[in-house]
Amino acid sequence: MTGLGYTLPALLSVPAVVLIELAWLRTGLFRRPAYWLTMAIVLGFQVPVDWWLTKLSAPIVVYSPDHVSGIRFPFDIPVEDFLFGFSLVTLVLLTWLRQEHRDRVRA
Repeated sequence: MTGLGYTLPALLSVPAVVLIELAWLRTGLFRRPAYWLTMAIVLGFQVPVDWWLTKLSAPIVVYSPDHVSGIRFPFDIPVEDFLFGFSLVTLVLLTWLRQEHRDRVRA
């Protein structure tokens, strides 16, 4: 069962969010330089915070080894955290863009 509890949903979340954008919402978010800058900024904050929370020497957050892949990079950060981070931030931005579009159509 290794990885099914956290790894599988993390792996599925990325293509799901990409599919939502490309097949349904079509906001053009992935073509915007501001999106990629936003993701770089998020990553810049995520790495030190996530490292501090999950470092193996003194973890604050502990994942069950039965539910993660065990791959940690960089600084002991579970790779699943980056997948979920991408999906969460991207889905929030897509939702905002979709709502902005709806507001403009109604006005």
